[in-house]
Amino acid sequence: MNDRQKGILHMLLKENRSHVRVQDIAAELNCSEKTIRNDFDQIERYLAEHTTAELLRKPGIGVSLAIGEREKEELLATLVWSASDQEYKTDAKRFAAIAYRLLMESRPTTIRELAAQHFVNKAAIKKDLERLQPWFKKYNLAIVSKQRVGVTAEGEERNIRAALSKLSQLTGQAGNHFIKNRFAPHEIELVTRELKRLETEAGLSFTDEAMDNLLVHTLLMVRRTKLKQPISFSEQERSLIREKREFPWTEAFARRLERVFAVRFPEDEVAYLTAHILGGKIRSQTRIEAGIPESGPTGASDQRDHVSGLAESLVRRMSALTLVDFARDPILMEGLRIHLHSAVNRLSYGLIVTNPMLPDIKKMYPYMFDMVIDATRRMGDDLPFAIPEEEAAYLTLHFQAAVERLSQPAAKPKQIITVCHMGIGVSHILRTKLERKFPELKVLDSVRKVDLPAYLARETVDFIVSTTPLENVKPPHIVVSPLLDSRDIRKLEGFIGRMNEESDPSDSGSILRQFTRPSLVFPLACFGHRFEIIEYLANRLHEQGFVEQDYAHQALLRERVSATTIGGGIAIPHGDPKLIRSSQIAVATLKEPLDWDQEKVSVVFMLALDHRDQDSMKKLFQRLSLLSEQPSAVERIIRADTPEELLGCL
Repeated sequence: MNDRQKGILHMLLKENRSHVRVQDIAAELNCSEKTIRNDFDQIERYLAEHTTAELLRKPGIGVSLAIGEREKEELLATLVWSASDQEYKTDAKRFAAIAYRLLMESRPTTIRELAAQHFVNKAAIKKDLERLQPWFKKYNLAIVSKQRVGVTAEGEERNIRAALSKLSQLTGQAGNHFIKNRFAPHEIELVTRELKRLETEAGLSFTDEAMDNLLVHTLLMVRRTKLKQPISFSEQERSLIREKREFPWTEAFARRLERVFAVRFPEDEVAYLTAHILGGKIRSQTRIEAGIPESGPTGASDQRDHVSGLAESLVRRMSALTLVDFARDPILMEGLRIHLHSAVNRLSYGLIVTNPMLPDIKKMYPYMFDMVIDATRRMGDDLPFAIPEEEAAYLTLHFQAAVERLSQPAAKPKQIITVCHMGIGVSHILRTKLERKFPELKVLDSVRKVDLPAYLARETVDFIVSTTPLENVKPPHIVVSPLLDSRDIRKLEGFIGRMNEESDPSDSGSILRQFTRPSLVFPLACFGHRFEIIEYLANRLHEQGFVEQDYAHQALLRERVSATTIGGGIAIPHGDPKLIRSSQIAVATLKEPLDWDQEKVSVVFMLALDHRDQDSMKKLFQRLSLLSEQPSAVERIIRADTPEELLGCL
């Protein structure tokens, strides 16, 4: 559908009248009634293909939609996302191209040069640079403008390369397509071939995502070295990496590339690439447990023991916080060791951690994400570094998958495989979700896309569930998102020819009302900063005797660790559970949406929940997660202008 057709559909979804006249729609969109009627044909095709809804046309009366409430919510959410995504993409390629030039050029670039390159005026370029500045700041870089000299990117070389490797974030594309398109096909082919040789010789098995990241960082290493922009490591970092078993393999890999690309890599470049190999996600526990012989460096053995200790400590703390016996799940422990092995290396060597699924994970699993944040904060001296929210989100997937496995019913399965381009945590949660939502399915294995032909040559499967498009495969296959959301479930139900009814968690809506009261509800409030509203709501909870005085301070500290937005314009700040006297929630809506990290927030639930009441906590977080996917329900909450009316919307 085009933008006008999406607008018509959005209008019909939001309409409270039984019918809307065609002439009213035409007047609203400033076009002819004939155009609107032609648009109806396209809307009908879209609805038939993607929903069970029906467009009802009544001559002389108007049009309406026959659609269920849940499907209405999901369709509204899809249209809102599509509109914002289209607006974002308008200038996205120019943003990425400007960022690439600033990061790659060693000399300053003038605004006039950038304007001429992109066929826009200088004012547009200045606005682009302002909008790019926060993205550069994420990588500890700055766009610096010097009068009569030009504009340049300033920061450490390792941060410049990290930003270059993630330029696709600016285009809205998945993967690393933007930066890879800056290299010749033969360069990509040569590096890919040598990486596969390294993988074989070292006995490693990288995920598709890790292999793609290594390809990008190797290509950047080649180009930046040729531009005389070398990486720099301290002597201590260099010595630590030299002791790693992977270092000589990486060194041999670098020497082969030197001959092909006619370049000489300093030792720090080899150390840099070794750090990325150490931090890359691998798919097999055996490499960690058996890959280092007894004669190998003691440091590697010590690290293996340290990683196992971290995994065990994390499992103990998560079990205590959630009252789930995670120690009963051996798959969880294996997955945590694999993930933490890479994570410890990433964080130890200061590699930038990104997680494209972070917003989705926070929205879909707010309870488990918060428990992981709490557990890692409490580990204190066990961790030599802070766990960023991107890593916490990956860990959340491991624990959520364990919960699904521990409550998984027995079933007679069909034989399928998954093709997952991301890490082992995502593979596990996709697998357990499939087998739980569809008891007739049994996931035999998770296979890399590159290994799929060889696997199918020796194994027979009924069909394939993939997170990435597949070409030239014989068994039927379906593409889903890595987190298998509700739209994917409906697609899969149709794909296998049957419908499975899911339990509707919406009946837990009253759980929010159970934990709040009119004296703690503040409609249409005005605040200038998220910290102000957090402090205000926490102080109201203290005044009414539900929390200790320090609760507001602890809530602000928690917010600085990781923003508590869960999508849908909702935030759920909270403090230390030890400071809670009695479970309660304070609620505020905002007259004007607040900037909340990288989202806009209009509804704030200040949570003060006793962790000992696990059943209520899980129901409450389930309700909040569902609410974040219901734009019209959130809109009703925002419109409420009295505490009683707002409570009625919960």
